[in-house]
Amino acid sequence: MSRLQIITLPKNEETLRKESQEFDLQLLSNPDWKTFLSDFKETMYAADGVGLAAPQVGRLLRLVAVDFEGEPQIMINPKITKKSWFTDIAEEGCLSVPKIYGRVKRHKKIKVTFFDETGQPKKLTLQGIVARITQHELDHLDGVLFIDKIIK
Repeated sequence: MSRLQIITLPKNEETLRKESQEFDLQLLSNPDWKTFLSDFKETMYAADGVGLAAPQVGRLLRLVAVDFEGEPQIMINPKITKKSWFTDIAEEGCLSVPKIYGRVKRHKKIKVTFFDETGQPKKLTLQGIVARITQHELDHLDGVLFIDKIIK
């Protein structure tokens, strides 16, 4: 499998700060996109990541991959539909912001809707580390980086 290039700060800040466009689900039938999604997941794991957003590989599309206990979950056009009142603070890092870590406040539990890589609609309730990773990756789709949210 070929791996995609993960773009990093400071050189690619302009790309990482842009808002992503909706992904056209009709593209999922295109073999090139099936290859891209496979490469996308491979790239996340090859970089020892637990999440990756399409803008991090230079594609301004609303698409992320999140590691669900060893299984990559592709989320297309994801939306958080509910957030818990309860939050926690934990250290985060990012493949696009190498060697920088910081404590970020996130919701402990979220509900998310999205389409999977076959185009099927999904609804999940996520909590703990998977909820944190998903929130981090969805921020990328709006041009927001975890360093914007670090608690000083």
